[in-house]
Amino acid sequence: MANNQGPQGNHDPAGSTQMFRAFVDDAPLSRQAAAAASSGARIGLIVGVVVAVAVVAAVAWLALA
Repeated sequence: MANNQGPQGNHDPAGSTQMFRAFVDDAPLSRQAAAAASSGARIGLIVGVVVAVAVVAAVAWLALA
């Protein structure tokens, strides 16, 4: 039976490490972009709620005056 676990020819063990590091380094960029997009949507939602509350308060104030 042959031992297939040892080094075979010109296999570069650092190649997989370099690919993994490139993958890890690229991941935070996509997370930051997603976080920026979600925070922009969240700010828009908060502003919308504040405007809606102000409109309801103005209508109630006009109705009672």
